[in-house]
Amino acid sequence: MEALLIYLAAGIVAGLASGLFGIGGGLIIVPVLLFAFGLADVDPAISMHLALGTSLMTIVVTSASSLRAHHRLGGIMWPVFRPLAVGLVVGAVGGAQIAGALPSETLQYVFAVFVLIMAARMALGGQPPAHRRLPGTAGLVSTGGVIGVISSIVGIGGGSLSVPFLVWCGTEMRKAVGTSAACGFPIAVSGAAGYVIAGWGAGNLPAWSTGYVYWPAFAGIAVASVLLAPVGAKLAHRLPQNVLKRIFAAFLVIVGLRLILA
Repeated sequence: MEALLIYLAAGIVAGLASGLFGIGGGLIIVPVLLFAFGLADVDPAISMHLALGTSLMTIVVTSASSLRAHHRLGGIMWPVFRPLAVGLVVGAVGGAQIAGALPSETLQYVFAVFVLIMAARMALGGQPPAHRRLPGTAGLVSTGGVIGVISSIVGIGGGSLSVPFLVWCGTEMRKAVGTSAACGFPIAVSGAAGYVIAGWGAGNLPAWSTGYVYWPAFAGIAVASVLLAPVGAKLAHRLPQNVLKRIFAAFLVIVGLRLILA
C-alpha cells in the first residue's frame, strides 16, 4: 500500500509538472521510482534500469493524450514529424540496449547530470534563437536518432531536446511544442519496448515485471498523471511561470546532487 501511494503521488506531481512546465514526467518519475524501489528492496543492480523502463511506459499513455490534443489544434508538423520519428524509433531502441548494458550506478550518474543540465536551462529560461532552417530528410532522421538515444537512456519523452532543436531551426513555438509532443510517442513506445527486451529473462526482477517495466508502478503513475495534467495546464495560465520554473529548477538541482552523492 505504501508503494502504491508513492506511485500515485509521483503521477500527480508528474501530471501537474507536465501541464505547468510543458515537460515530460520522466524527470520526476525516475527519481521517485528509485526511492520507491529502495523501500521495496528491489535489487540495486537493476533498480535504475527498472525506473527508466517504467518511466518510458508511463510516457506512452501521457504522450498519446498530448499528441491527440495538439493534432486537434493543428499544432503538429506531420511532414517534419515523420522523418524525425524514423530516427527516434531506431535511436530509442538502441538507447535502451545501451542502458541495459551499463551498470545501474553509471546510469544514475548519467541521469543526474542530465537533470542538472535541465535545471540550469529552466532557471535561465528562454529558448535558443533561430539560426538556421530545418534540415532535409536525412538530417531529420539523424537528429531523431540522437534525440531518441539520449531520451531512452534517461527515461524521458524528449521534449526538452526536440523543442529547442525545432526552435533553433526557425519553427514557431506553438508548432515546435506540438510536434515535440508527437515525437514523445514513438520515443516512449520504442524505448519501453527496448527496455522490455533488454531486461527479458533477468532473474532478479520483482514480480509483475516484464523486462525492465514494473506494471504496478506504471498503473499508479499513469492514472494519476493523466488525470492531473489538465489541472496543471489550467494552473499554467494563472500562476507566475518564471517563479514556478525557478522553484522547479531548484528541485531538480536537489534531485541531481542527491543522485550523484548517493
